[in-house]
Amino acid sequence: MDALILARIQFAANISFHILFPTITIALCWFLLYFRIRHLSTRQPGWLEAYRFWVKIFALSFALGVVSGITMSFQFGTNWPGYMETVGNVAGPLLAYEVLTAFFLEATFLGIMLFGTDRVSPRIHTLSIVLVAIGTSLSAFWILALNSWMHTPAGHIITDGVVYAENWFDIVFNPSMPYRLAHMMIASGLTASFLIAGVSAYRWLRGDKSDAVRLAQRTAIICAAALIPLQIFIGDLHGLNTLEHQPAKVAAMEGVWETQEGAPLLLFAIPDEAERTNHYEVGIPKLASLILTHELDGEITGLNAFEGEHPRVAPVFFGFRLMVGIGVLMLLVSWTAAWQLRKHSAPNKLVQRSLLAMTFSGWIATLAGWYVTEIGRQPWLVTGILKTEQAVSPVPATDLKLTLTLYLLLYTALIIAYISTVFHLARRKDTGKKNLTPLNQGAPAYGLE
Repeated sequence: MDALILARIQFAANISFHILFPTITIALCWFLLYFRIRHLSTRQPGWLEAYRFWVKIFALSFALGVVSGITMSFQFGTNWPGYMETVGNVAGPLLAYEVLTAFFLEATFLGIMLFGTDRVSPRIHTLSIVLVAIGTSLSAFWILALNSWMHTPAGHIITDGVVYAENWFDIVFNPSMPYRLAHMMIASGLTASFLIAGVSAYRWLRGDKSDAVRLAQRTAIICAAALIPLQIFIGDLHGLNTLEHQPAKVAAMEGVWETQEGAPLLLFAIPDEAERTNHYEVGIPKLASLILTHELDGEITGLNAFEGEHPRVAPVFFGFRLMVGIGVLMLLVSWTAAWQLRKHSAPNKLVQRSLLAMTFSGWIATLAGWYVTEIGRQPWLVTGILKTEQAVSPVPATDLKLTLTLYLLLYTALIIAYISTVFHLARRKDTGKKNLTPLNQGAPAYGLE
């Protein structure tokens, strides 16, 4: 493999590892705020136990997200200098806004959120959770503004091959940004929901049927059941936006080679780029056109109209189906669990095992969707402005092989350690049960009221 392929794999490995943790923390922080407010309003100890348990998972996830994000940002200079040279006038400020408005906010109040439960007043402690939650969401906003701009650039001018900002509002709120932001925020909500529901199922199956487990799982199930149909709706809108601005990506997602009217929705196929066709097609006639154009005989532009300018088809085609398949499973499992909550305090053992199996399903769906989005943009790094091959560094392939190997070994070890730690905490019988007196009762006020 040449340096370009290795650099792409290395960045993909970095961002694949990094995205796992913000996908959890963005929504998990709002769950923690809900647990905290519910305890303050009801004084029910189960809500406090749930908060104390899940704040540990949040802290662990937040730490891994921060350090992996820093590592990833270094690659803009080491592996992709052409990127910053060409579009740094747009990318640099957006990344700086994320640090100034989000990271500083999180870093400032995270300590109070994690360690101030019995040291500051309930009002200050709750406010710290609010501000950290806002910070995590702001971080997603700025990163997705930049990523969306790379897909659908707007509000810029190009002088001597260098991009300059002309209208920051158009840059930030570019044509695909609202859809990507909504899609990602809901994906985070689903990821956190199934993580909470799955780990709670693990604790329930091991005999821990405390109020903390029951309340946390019930909240997560209801949230997942409400979010998954909304995600399907937003996904449809996002697909229509992608068809308008990135038709080659949609053609790869659907495996459409020739421009046609009434294109079928392929449930399965094996794309063959050499012969520019599909093998073993199983599809539903005209359904792809109906979904994408809202007309049975709507026209979908095929890949052959973009020959030499479209992404590799197989990873986009299969990644899209994996994402949709996980989404369907989420719908079935969450709605089944929610239905059982109507009659019982907790789902039965079979559903609990299903929830346990779906613990990290949000990760799989997020990665599949991310690969569809990013691979589907190729051969462009910034659509219509900068191709990927134009931005890569002349670093020798041997150096990239070494660093890539080290990254993969480290990330594999960290993922195993993270998952092991999560379930280790779930097995501990004292997790979340310390200091369950009302918050701040008898604790020094420190003048922070």
